[in-house]
Amino acid sequence: MTDVITRTETLAPEPARALGALLGVPVPDLERDGLPLLWHWIYLLDRPAQADLGPDGHPVRGTLPAPPGPGRRRMWAGGRVRASGPLRCGAPATRRTSVLAVAEKQGRSGRLTFVTVGQEISQGGAVVVAEEQDIVYREEAAASSATAGPVAPGDAGSVVPPGPGEWEIEVSPSLLFRFSALTYNAHRIHYDRDYARDVEGYPGLLTHGPLQALAMAEAARAAGRLGNLSFDYRLVSPLFDFQGLVVSAAAGPDGAGVTAARDRHGRQTASGRVS
Repeated sequence: MTDVITRTETLAPEPARALGALLGVPVPDLERDGLPLLWHWIYLLDRPAQADLGPDGHPVRGTLPAPPGPGRRRMWAGGRVRASGPLRCGAPATRRTSVLAVAEKQGRSGRLTFVTVGQEISQGGAVVVAEEQDIVYREEAAASSATAGPVAPGDAGSVVPPGPGEWEIEVSPSLLFRFSALTYNAHRIHYDRDYARDVEGYPGLLTHGPLQALAMAEAARAAGRLGNLSFDYRLVSPLFDFQGLVVSAAAGPDGAGVTAARDRHGRQTASGRVS
């Protein structure tokens, strides 16, 4: 757990403008005000060779974290982000990535490997973003098993319309594909429906965990609840493309911002806290 991957690049404005257009949200002055919270996820990306990708589209060599074994299914479970200031476009930034912890557990579906990945992004000689990402690796799925529990399209019950303060995002295959491209994420569960169904046993395309977290952070930004740029989030249930995405942000009892993501039928899939 002592390996460190370092990457440096000048932050260009084009990826941020592309993300703003993808989500339909305002893009700030990127050189003066910097990137909104979590938008660093579209920068300083690993770009592995095609030969280094495994059957699921994830890299199997030269990456952190390295898969704990062949056939293990990778899921983003949550994380914590602390920003001491804005990351500004037009200037170089450096990301340092390391594995902070690995824990093995036994779940109902088999062996689970929990990996905590640490990232620090520096600009101008100071750490601007400090982050921990929680990744879980599950056992390889049998093709006939439905791994996530949610029902197939058309069987989820009544639709719960967006209420006051909620923002509905239309989740389509093109949205998921474009977000995968923007984040250089080749994980096939997000864009290859045949693979997601026949190999990993899912009833649809998976909506990215980072996309849900970004949407919650954007809901908080729109509501003016980003505070000191501290965000903790957790993915609590898989979300599939045919289930939609509705996010919200509100004031919590202690004054912090409370965010949530749900499907169009009211089932919560993610939660967050902004302070």
